[in-house]
Amino acid sequence: MKQFNDLVTEQMKIMDQLLYLQGEAERCEEIKATLSEFQDEAKIRRLEEEMHKIQQQLKHIQETFEKQTLEVIQSFEKERAVILT
Repeated sequence: MKQFNDLVTEQMKIMDQLLYLQGEAERCEEIKATLSEFQDEAKIRRLEEEMHKIQQQLKHIQETFEKQTLEVIQSFEKERAVILT
C-alpha cells in the first residue's frame, strides 16, 4: 500500500505543476492580447517564445502525469489482488 500512496502523492505534485503551467499559459494569452492592442511586435515575439516554452513544459508534464496514472492504477490493482487472495 505504501507504493500506491507514494505514487498518488507524486501524482498530486505533478497535478500542481500542470495547473501552474496551465495558469501561466492563460496569463501569457491575456498579455498577448493586451500587447496586440498596442501593436508591440517585439514584446509579442518574446511572449510567443515564452508561451512555446510553457507549452513544451506542459506537454512533458501531461505525458508524465499520464504515465504515473497508469502506474497508480497498476499499483492499486496489485494491492487489490493481494487483498483478495
